[in-house]
Amino acid sequence: MSTPQAPFSAPPPPAGAPPQLNFLNVLQRMLAVSDKVSDLIFSPGRPPQVELMGELQPVEVPGLEKILPNHTASLAKLIIGNHLTAGDNLQKFGSADLSFSAPGFARFRVNIFMQRGTHAIVMRVIPNRPPQWSDYNLPEVLKEICGLKNGIVLVTGPTGSGKSTTLAAVIDLINESKAYHIVTIEDPIEFLHMHKRSTIHQRELHSDTPNFALALRAALRQAPKVILVGEMRDRETIEVALEAAETGHLVLSTLHTIDAAKTVDRIVGVFPKNEEKSIRTRLSQSFRFIVSQRLLPRADRQGRIAAIEILKSTARTREYMEYGEREGKSLVDAMEQGELDGMQTFDSVLEQYVRGGVVKKEDAMSYASNPGNFLLRLSDMGSGGGVGAMPPPSGGGGSMLDMLE
Repeated sequence: MSTPQAPFSAPPPPAGAPPQLNFLNVLQRMLAVSDKVSDLIFSPGRPPQVELMGELQPVEVPGLEKILPNHTASLAKLIIGNHLTAGDNLQKFGSADLSFSAPGFARFRVNIFMQRGTHAIVMRVIPNRPPQWSDYNLPEVLKEICGLKNGIVLVTGPTGSGKSTTLAAVIDLINESKAYHIVTIEDPIEFLHMHKRSTIHQRELHSDTPNFALALRAALRQAPKVILVGEMRDRETIEVALEAAETGHLVLSTLHTIDAAKTVDRIVGVFPKNEEKSIRTRLSQSFRFIVSQRLLPRADRQGRIAAIEILKSTARTREYMEYGEREGKSLVDAMEQGELDGMQTFDSVLEQYVRGGVVKKEDAMSYASNPGNFLLRLSDMGSGGGVGAMPPPSGGGGSMLDMLE
């Protein structure tokens, strides 16, 4: 639930205290640094900071040269407003997630947390309109998601790798091309989708529903064709998501895993050992795509670029998922040899980036899944950088610099 804009703090400051500030003006000054700002950070003992291209930089705000604990406490109170659940979570658990609107110019996904007895705040910038497919050079094979009638599509990667953005672009494409009922369950709601050909209902954790699993079960009775679950965090949510996929729904969700193979291990590992065979069978039959993302710095240091790994459901990948990986029969092997089906691995994408001069070899090495094998791939290049102007692979356009989670 978004909270309204208000002055920085209510009561007048005591004598000798810093002057009151207007929070809206502070936000405007921080966002004015660049249109590529991804996060705003308020931490006691530091000036206001923005994250730009993966690095923090301070922002000069008169009166906030050094943020004090009472500043962040006032900001936390202002942002939480009448959002009672967020206030309770901060009291009980030491952190709270919520969305916040600065009317007229920005929305944010906010996390407020306690550290060393003081408040700290991180605000993720959310674009004013949902991401559209045309905004990003996503792999063409992912357009197939819009034609799926059922199954599970997972987008994975670390925090800040663009998972939510990719899913929002997929939802927008479905919204434009299909007359479907779409239900999203988010914590909190990030991108606000307008009804196009589809009808979209967006539910937020804590304000519209207490948890993902309960909302997902309710969604099965709401006649949606597509269900987006912000994150598959626990066994119950995964179980209901599998059930939804098996009963004719298309389920889209995210996981914090580093690649496709680890995603399968994470899901299977949530269940008791005696259920492993059953879960592997259900997952192999239900999954349609596992898309993993990593953002790494461009060679020109003008931003970051996304490397995207794609595992697609084929007879071969379903077999490896159901019966487990073994020598010569791994999901990585299937992706390496599945180019005709639209599959690709991180290392194959990174190799093309390095050969095209898009990414430095040493940077690619630190993001490669298998650095040793990756070095062998590039052995013909010696110690030099890129060779020629080979175009980046699908999913690596410059517009991906703007991807936000």
